[in-house]
Amino acid sequence: MKSILLIGIHSFGSLLAKHFSKQGHEVMAIDREESRINEILPYVTDAQIGDSTNEKFLRTLGINNYDICIVTIGGDFQSSLETTSLLKELGGKLVVSRADRDVQTKFLLRNGADEVLNPEKQVAEWAAIRYGSNHILDYIKLDDDHAIFEVPVPTDWAERSIGQIDIRKKHNITIIAVKDHGEVDLSITPETILKPSMTMLVLGEKKSIKKCFHI
Repeated sequence: MKSILLIGIHSFGSLLAKHFSKQGHEVMAIDREESRINEILPYVTDAQIGDSTNEKFLRTLGINNYDICIVTIGGDFQSSLETTSLLKELGGKLVVSRADRDVQTKFLLRNGADEVLNPEKQVAEWAAIRYGSNHILDYIKLDDDHAIFEVPVPTDWAERSIGQIDIRKKHNITIIAVKDHGEVDLSITPETILKPSMTMLVLGEKKSIKKCFHI
């Protein structure tokens, strides 16, 4: 369980709060608007109405007591930037801020953010890869060159073992799990037989995966 300070309860911040709640984390929510605070109260440990650009207000929260401080202020980048800077100055252990553009990312990183989220950019990249191909069911970016793809078992691989396919040797790609009817199996071995109903989670260089699966 983590202690999380969440500043900015717009749509993205609200979704984060609800997911953190499901995971059992303690969340303190901050927003200027009373209506947003009232809506999120059932999903957080505590909540306050306040201006996060006010240093005196932030000091009352005991910033260094939180494992993570997340800034999801939308539509007011100046406030987001000031809040991020203040959080770091006041002892924020891990400050994560939201950006809508690349230039905002640069400013946030220079002014206290340890990490930056760009939800629209990240989802757009995922959607372009997921829906731009008939052979990708899911995609997780690891870095600019590597990723995990969920792909169907090719027809000519069905009823053969992972060892027989040997894509690690041929393509430097690793099958890290298989899914069958929604159930994930991580305990795969070279003897695991691939079935037509399965999908595979494969890890490797994106260019190698795309070449191997004709994506």
